[in-house]
Amino acid sequence: MTSNHDAWPPLPLAPWQDTLETVHLWTQIVGKVRLALTPWVNHSWHLTLSLSARGLTTGLIHHPHGAFEIEFDFRRHCLLVVTGAGERRSFALQGLRVAGFYQTLMDTLDELGLGVEIWPSPTELPDPILAFPEDEQHAAYDPEAVTRYWQALLSVHRVLNVFRAGFCGKVSPVHFFWGAFDLAVTRFSGRTAPKYPGGVPHCPDWVMEEAYSHELSSAGFWPGTGLGEAAFYAYAYPEPPGFKTARVGPVGAVYHAGLGEFILPYETVRLAADPDAALLEFLQSTYVAAAELGRWNRVALDYTPWPAATVRQVISGQGASHHQT
Repeated sequence: MTSNHDAWPPLPLAPWQDTLETVHLWTQIVGKVRLALTPWVNHSWHLTLSLSARGLTTGLIHHPHGAFEIEFDFRRHCLLVVTGAGERRSFALQGLRVAGFYQTLMDTLDELGLGVEIWPSPTELPDPILAFPEDEQHAAYDPEAVTRYWQALLSVHRVLNVFRAGFCGKVSPVHFFWGAFDLAVTRFSGRTAPKYPGGVPHCPDWVMEEAYSHELSSAGFWPGTGLGEAAFYAYAYPEPPGFKTARVGPVGAVYHAGLGEFILPYETVRLAADPDAALLEFLQSTYVAAAELGRWNRVALDYTPWPAATVRQVISGQGASHHQT
């Protein structure tokens, strides 16, 4: 059995900030490969990465010369490229500068006949930035720190999926945005939203206008860059009147005026008697604040998932046989 200590490891930012910045840039390179080859989906859902049993993956990408997948393996600390034809390439992450990572990945794809051109510059990061082929500065990689982050990400992913199940309106997958290096899930009211103001660095305004084209309540997890500590966030767009002063839980959750979001430190969740319950309380209470103050149709949108035991009974034919599964 996994203990809370193992499932929610300490994640102090300072000891691994250099590593975090390097891995962030690597995920942007991999994400931009997916972006270059995938049809656009509403809210940019086509460009995100997903969690796998080993790390972060693009999922299947279709190229004119075949299908392939790119995966960060945070257990063995390497990058994998696997094709639909059964070919497999990998290279170690430790010791690579961003420029070296970029060139090695591009060379690997070329060797497999899967060459692709990407916009070779960071996105959503403030100046100064360096184009990937020129970035010889970011080269840190601490395997132990990445393993701890990966373990925390698995726990966050589990709880976000439980929260996601409580909604039957339009809801995003639990997915990883490489622009801000966050794991997120987003619920939608079904109504359109006012035009988003834009202003995200190195990201065209039209991308954000499309991403925020509909009313939403979003929540997720950052490992710490920009905030100074790992934390969970929750916000609404547009933010309804009264949201910032709404009562949300658990103790430790606060509204950050500069970010325009509720923030709950990761450390608060990690040290809670029941970390999963603490995080679920934050996710649910901030959603309720957004939905109630924004006058969402919660009767139509909220959903009570079947208990796992009931689902097993239905599948085995032992009960509720009139339901379709």
